[in-house]
Formats: sequence, structure tokens, C-alpha cells
Amino acid sequence: MNFWRYYFFAFTVFSVVICVIFYNSQLSPPKRYEKLNSSGERYFRTDACNYALKDEPTFLWENTLPLPLGSVPCKDYLIQNHYITSPLSEEEVAFPLAYVMVIHKDFDTFERLFRAVYMPQNVYCVHVDEKAPAEFKGSVRQLLSCFQNAFIASKVESVVYAGISRLQADLNCLRDLVASEVPWKYAINTCGQDFPLKTNREIVQHLKGFKGKNITPGVLPPDHAIGRTKYVHREHIGKGGSFVKNTKILKTSPPHQLTIYFGTAYVALTREFVNFVFHDKRAIDLLQWSKDTYSPDEHFWVTLSRIPVPGSMPNASWTGNLRAIKWIDMEDKHGGCHGHYVHGICIYGNGDLRWLVNSPSLFANKFELNTYPLTVECLELRLRERTLNQSETAIQPSWYF
Repeated sequence: MNFWRYYFFAFTVFSVVICVIFYNSQLSPPKRYEKLNSSGERYFRTDACNYALKDEPTFLWENTLPLPLGSVPCKDYLIQNHYITSPLSEEEVAFPLAYVMVIHKDFDTFERLFRAVYMPQNVYCVHVDEKAPAEFKGSVRQLLSCFQNAFIASKVESVVYAGISRLQADLNCLRDLVASEVPWKYAINTCGQDFPLKTNREIVQHLKGFKGKNITPGVLPPDHAIGRTKYVHREHIGKGGSFVKNTKILKTSPPHQLTIYFGTAYVALTREFVNFVFHDKRAIDLLQWSKDTYSPDEHFWVTLSRIPVPGSMPNASWTGNLRAIKWIDMEDKHGGCHGHYVHGICIYGNGDLRWLVNSPSLFANKFELNTYPLTVECLELRLRERTLNQSETAIQPSWYF
């Protein structure tokens, strides 16, 4: 008898996972959010997310997959795809955010990221790599056309990994965002394989705790990073791909006797600091000097944020909790990657869900919806649950998954 009980349990779990992988069943709200639609359709109950999380509550599955773009008018698209269309609290209205989103592939993953961070009081600039396929560009353009507070960067770059073009893509969007009428307080830069771990309100509260200071984690450059700014580097784009090459030519000293720091490329910047970046000679000269360095986005922000200017944090280090990343050389700290590594960074699998849920960081990187759909769907479900639980305004039925 015990054998057959075990067999039935194993078969049930296997069937649920197969359904998830092939999208025969789709995530819907937790039990407390259970609602029947007008046709009285019954939800299919499954423990798939909590099986991965080893958690107790039961999740339900319904439709979270966005409907195809262009299949319905924008108004219907927003409703049928569960976009939140009204601010959820006065606190969030009083503290709008600006997003820079630099993307080049995998529209489905980006669409999930955009829906997860979207709030009507915020503003969103999306930079699409000039090298991206026309179909991808068209899909992004069509999606953003449904939103008054989201747009494609007015100037786009052919982005080379670790080159100046990657930093320039962020700057292009930031320049557009400074001109926006939305009175945003902080700008946050993301890429298409990010996903939020906190609600908009939790992000706002985290940023308010920094009292008008940037979050630009970094330190003096370790030995392995010194060569990035010591030697001249050049971007190359050709038939064999794009890359940055070290010429072994020594660079000149940094302008204005600036001390170069090393840090993360992903930051949260105050509006006052962004204005400084575009108008102060020190910032302008540092950008010019950085154009032939390796991965300048990993020294530009952190270096400028260490001098006494609006929003700077001269004594900061690796603080901020902006990004949860599993690096391949830090497995002793994070316990290993349950998906797979690309360029030394973990693409999260289902076994990483517990670690992600417990992370204090605002965002995590990296995700691939098509490879590990359950990982993204479970995070999306839990995030929407917390978001609606925190709402101080009436919740529209379409906001439920």
C-alpha cells in the first residue's frame, strides 16, 4: 500500500511540473485571491510553486501569460493582461520612480519584467539595442504604445558588452527622463533579464531610507580590475560578433585628479545627481576619459558618487541591496546555481526560488522565461499578492491573476 501511495504522489508531482513546463496550466492568485469569472470557470489547483519553495499554502493556476500584442485594442490589452492602472497608495504617488530598461532580446521575458515593475505614476525609458532584430524592436514599440508613461529612448546605441556603448545607452535614457514632466525621485537602471523581488511600495520605502543619497555600491578597485582603466580598450563590431579589446596602450591619468572606484553597473540615482552628470565639467570629462576603458559603467557612477555633489555618498561601500546575483566564484556564499551559468552569472532555476524569496535585494539577475518558466511565474505571483495586499485603494478585478 505504501508503494502505491508513493507512486501516486510521485506521478502527481511529475504531472504538475510537466503541465507547468508546457504551459498547459498557468499561474493564478493564491487561495485568498480566488475569484470565479463570469462563466463560473473552475481553477485548476496545484502545489507546483510551493513544491519548489517547500512552503505550506496552496497556489492556484489560471492565466498570467500575456495575450499576443495587437490581438486586442490597448484598453483591452491592459485589462486582460492584469496591468495595474491606478496608484495603490499616496506614498507611492508622492515618490514616483524612473526606470531605465536596456534590452536586446527575449521579448517574453522583458514583457514580464515590464508588467512586474509597471505603475502608472512612474515613468519608463526603454533602450533597444540598435543591433536587435526588427521583429523584436516592433514588439517593444507596440507594447509601449499602450502606455503614456513609457517610451523608447530617443537615441539608441549598438551595444557592445563591457564597452562604452553600454554606459551610453543608460545615459541616453537618463537624458530623456530628465526632460520628463514626471517628478521622479530616483532613477533605477535595469536590463531585460532582471526581475523585481520587492513591490513598488517596498522599493519606494527602501529608497526613502537613503534620504536623497544615491545607491552606487563600490570600493577601490581590486587587483583584477585595475587594468580596466589602466589600458586603452576599443570596441569592435563585426561579422564575428562584438567585443572589447585591450590594446595594452597606457591611458592618461583620470581628469580632475579623480580617484577611480570599482562597483556595480546597476544603481539608483537621485534626479539632482543625474542633472549634475549632464552639466558638471568633472562628470563630462570623466565620461570622455572613460570611452576607451573596459566596462566603464562599473566605475563611472561609483566614482562620481564619491565626490561631494548632490546625491553623492563619499563613504559608501557595497551597501544598497539593489541586485541579487549568484556569481560562479561565490558558491560558498550562495549555495550554488540550480539553473545554469552564463558568463559566470546564474540563470535562475526552480531550485533558486527559496533563495530569491528570502533575498533582501530589490531586484535579481538573471532570468530566462523560456528556459525556467516556473521560476519567473512563481516570483510574479508572490509579488502581485504582496502588491495587492499593500494597496490602500480599491482593487480592480482585472488586477488579480
